[in-house]
This record gives sequence, structure tokens and C-alpha cells, in this order.
Amino acid sequence: MKIIDWLRLPETKKISNLDDPATTLLHARIIQKKPFLKRVYIDFYRQFVKAIGEPAEKMIVELGSGGGFIKDVIPGVFTSDILELPNVDRIFSAAAMPFDNASVHAFFMIDVLHHIGRPRAFFSEALRCLKTGGKIVMIEPANTLWSRFIYKNLHHELFDTEAGWELGKTGPVSHGNGALPWIIFSRDRKIFEREFPCLKVAAMRNHTPLRYLLSGGLTLRQLVPSCSYPLFKIVEYLLSPFDNLLGMFQTIELQKLDR
Repeated sequence: MKIIDWLRLPETKKISNLDDPATTLLHARIIQKKPFLKRVYIDFYRQFVKAIGEPAEKMIVELGSGGGFIKDVIPGVFTSDILELPNVDRIFSAAAMPFDNASVHAFFMIDVLHHIGRPRAFFSEALRCLKTGGKIVMIEPANTLWSRFIYKNLHHELFDTEAGWELGKTGPVSHGNGALPWIIFSRDRKIFEREFPCLKVAAMRNHTPLRYLLSGGLTLRQLVPSCSYPLFKIVEYLLSPFDNLLGMFQTIELQKLDR
């Protein structure tokens, strides 16, 4: 038996369709029952707050809310997904959103951009919806020496740094290219800036080389005791000078300019 098969959570072994809403609801239960993973999500949500400041009285939309629990950390966020899920406020595509022009202060996304089949359509729609000065804050896979090894060898999703922007015609969750954010904002940065001059790349940073991996994510068993979370957070802080080599995730902030 391969080690990866032994580590796999029993409840995930029968998953055959990632586009089935039942799979996302299973992921929600897994997040809640794995304390280490849940704390990773909490820290990701706190990054969102840090990026936009006090969220009260702001129209904030999370795209691809899936099995997350952002409202527990940032009350008042409008949750959404493309799948028919009972735990989100609204179902819609990121390329056709039900918001008035210049009505949204911020869009939050965790591991969503690399599943969007037509990123250009999303950026155009987000520009329409955002207020001037509003932000898109995304946490996505990074492209580092360490992350490439993990995503190419231990992850089910494609990680193709040579690909174009658009994804193949498959399901909304089952398709994806983990390298897409790096492709758009690093490899093709000049193309993005030329096509979307009103969306400034305000910040980008790599981070979290260990904690998500040690949590086992959504499919594997947790690898370390839950009480060790603060210890590994300190270890990651000490490793932060090497985040461009080791980070598994990147936080990207885009801001709408007044042009």
C-alpha cells in the first residue's frame, strides 16, 4: 500500500466527482473536525481583514465560499459559489455577478482563481462591480521550488506553468491549474497590466510552506498534533526569509484605480 493511500481520510476514498455539491459539503465537515486545518483557514481569513482594514459597513463578497466558514471570522461577508450549496448566500458565476456597478468594496477568494475558466471575463466583471479603491484579495497556490514539488507529485490538480490563461471545458471544481495565478501575475504580468490597467497589483507575497501540508488538507489525515499549531507558526515565521523558495501559497492583492 502506498503511504499516500494509507494517509487518505476514509471518507474521501469514495469521492468520484469533485463537481458534486455533496463533495464540497463533505469538505466543510472535514475542515470543522480538523483543528489544525481550521486554524489555517482562520489565519487566511485574518489576512483578508489585514488587506482591507475594518470590514464593518463594507460590502464584501467571498467568491467560491465552498466549505469555508468565513462568516464565523468576518461577520457580514456575502458568501457565494458556482455550485448549488445550501450554506451560501447566492449562487452565480464569477463572470456574471449580480451586483450593481461600483457597489462592492472587496472580493475575497481562497483557491478560486485557478478554477475560473475565463479569468479575463472575471477581471472585467470584478472591475465593473468594484468601487474605486476596492480590492480583490486572493490566496492561491504559489510557484516555488518546494510548492512545485508538492503540487506536481502529491496533489490531484494540474500544475502547468507553460499553459495559457483559459482552462479546458470541464467541471467548475474538477478543472483547474494551480499555476494559473503565477502565470497571470508573474509570467504574464505585462500582459495583465496592459489588458487591465485599472487593476493594480498592490501586493504579492508567498507564505505558509508547512502548515497546510501538515494539516493534511481536505483529503489526508492530520500529520501532527493540533496543539503544535503555534509551534509550526513560529517555525514558518523563522523560515519567512525563504518564502520565495518554500512558500506553498501566495496572497495577491489587486486594487481598482481611478482612471
